[in-house]
Amino acid sequence: MRFLIAAFAAMAMSGCMATPTPVIRHAAADPAPSVARGTQLPHEVQQGALVIGTTQPGAHVEFAGRQVRVSPDGVFVVGIARDAPSPAVVVVDRVEHPILVQPRDWPVERVSGVPPETVRPPPEIAARIEREQAQVAAARTRDDARTDFAHAFLWPVEGRISGRFGNRRTYVLPDGTEDPQTPHSGMDIAARAGTPVRAPAGGLVTFAAPDLYLTGGTLLIDHGHGVSSNFLHLSRIDVRVGDRVEQGQVIGAVGATGRASGPHLHWGMNWFDVRVDPLLVLPPEATR
Repeated sequence: MRFLIAAFAAMAMSGCMATPTPVIRHAAADPAPSVARGTQLPHEVQQGALVIGTTQPGAHVEFAGRQVRVSPDGVFVVGIARDAPSPAVVVVDRVEHPILVQPRDWPVERVSGVPPETVRPPPEIAARIEREQAQVAAARTRDDARTDFAHAFLWPVEGRISGRFGNRRTYVLPDGTEDPQTPHSGMDIAARAGTPVRAPAGGLVTFAAPDLYLTGGTLLIDHGHGVSSNFLHLSRIDVRVGDRVEQGQVIGAVGATGRASGPHLHWGMNWFDVRVDPLLVLPPEATR
């Protein structure tokens, strides 16, 4: 079944170590699953991983205080946070399944050229940002039965990785002062303005706005079971809320809207409110 391909791809990627350069090197992985009462999970993963498991249909699965949806075929998914400790424990029918979590290094990225007012916004703009981000967060609360997440993802756009998930960020202002920010929530891919952006997996459009203050043209696609992708700084959005999109479909275009120093696509992924690394959902042969 296609979902098993995705599940074992997630296991194999447990040894893929992110580096601060655009080239990804893959170390040997231990794909041995945890198998008990029909449950299969990877033995170990990296911080920021999206973990796909299988179990008996109808099983009761819990993770991080949340009851986890299980598909009729027994597929479920959980997200491992950027700073998650080891082990991560998935509970299936009251049986604990520990997963070793490999720690990662998080280099500091110094970013210049963004509009200063987007780094240190005045109070009225800060209030607008809070409202807008609350709307985006609300779209991530869905728990649809669709399993689009269980198929191999594709790159939404071709280009150089210009920003890594999880790296600590500091914005350098025109006067030379630096403003540390929260860790980077996704992966930046540098590309020409207007380059078509394609859906990396199928799903449902749950949020679309052309001019959010920080993220500019902003689009969310829900892949089911709490898994979603967000695409930021778009110059154009070609779909609307409620649309069903298929993998490879053009959904918008690369831009430099919002807080951006140049044209690029920010691709972020979430499992509900847990941010995960988009690079780790791509098959090993698709990384570079």
